[in-house]
Amino acid sequence: MRRSVLFVIGGVITALVLTSCANGESPATSRSAAPPRTTASPTPTASAAAPDQERVGRALAGLEREYDATVGVVATDTVTGDTIVYNGDRRFGYASTIKAFAAAQFLRSVPQAARDEIAHWTAADVAAAGYSPVTEQHVDDGLSYEQLAEAAVRMSDNTALNVVLTRIGGPSGLDAALTELGDTTTEVVHGEPDLNTIEPGSTEDTTTPAAFTAALATALDGSTLSAADTALLVDWMGGNATGDALIRAGAPDGWVVVDKSGGAGPIRNDVARVTPPGGDPIVLSVLTTRNDPDAAYDDALVARSASAVLSAFDR
Repeated sequence: MRRSVLFVIGGVITALVLTSCANGESPATSRSAAPPRTTASPTPTASAAAPDQERVGRALAGLEREYDATVGVVATDTVTGDTIVYNGDRRFGYASTIKAFAAAQFLRSVPQAARDEIAHWTAADVAAAGYSPVTEQHVDDGLSYEQLAEAAVRMSDNTALNVVLTRIGGPSGLDAALTELGDTTTEVVHGEPDLNTIEPGSTEDTTTPAAFTAALATALDGSTLSAADTALLVDWMGGNATGDALIRAGAPDGWVVVDKSGGAGPIRNDVARVTPPGGDPIVLSVLTTRNDPDAAYDDALVARSASAVLSAFDR
């Protein structure tokens, strides 16, 4: 591997074949659900008021006990820098949240004139990828690369991600692009559906809350992408069809949430930019995994974690 991180993700040895969840995130094979050890990479320093940090920490620890899960959160006010951190350097499988970063790299690297090129795939590609509600309808006629990037973000379409990944240089191309943007933690190795299989002792297809929060902040900072492309990515994330029960459900009324969710087996994640009325945008990652590898993920764990964290910014 190009990167080396000294820790092990705990898990069971035998793969567990898991079915697609009702909200439409990817079906997956997951081999890891036990809490991973911390990484050797740095995590942001909590900089919110100490009582807020302690209160949020107690709330999240309580949720971990209640759900028999591990929770990792990093939330940062993009203007003041105030940050809430909980298990910020823990490794989690990222599942379909990676689709937001693939779309960002597509917009960053593919010229406008080339985005309308029509891509094609086969019925076998769809069957191999799993959940593909958009691309399964267009095996005969194909879609443009831009339409595919949108489908990957809005609908979490697996085949769409795979085709977009091919256009931007495969998983290794996205991994290199994240490195260029400062994320040397995330390990992008596979496309769908294999990215959902977390092997014991491997860092492949994992990230940390600290890494993903920083990466999302960079992707949406207005300088990584053009103004038009930043707005386009925000629009796609604002229409994420699989995120209503996650950070959006935990945000205070009136706060605007644009997000990308992911889920596979015991893993449930959401990454988002949340903007309170008249306030500064907050970028956060909520990454969770149930400790029992046979347990299904629970949307409420993400929503309640987000609620606890965002309450520290609700002033």
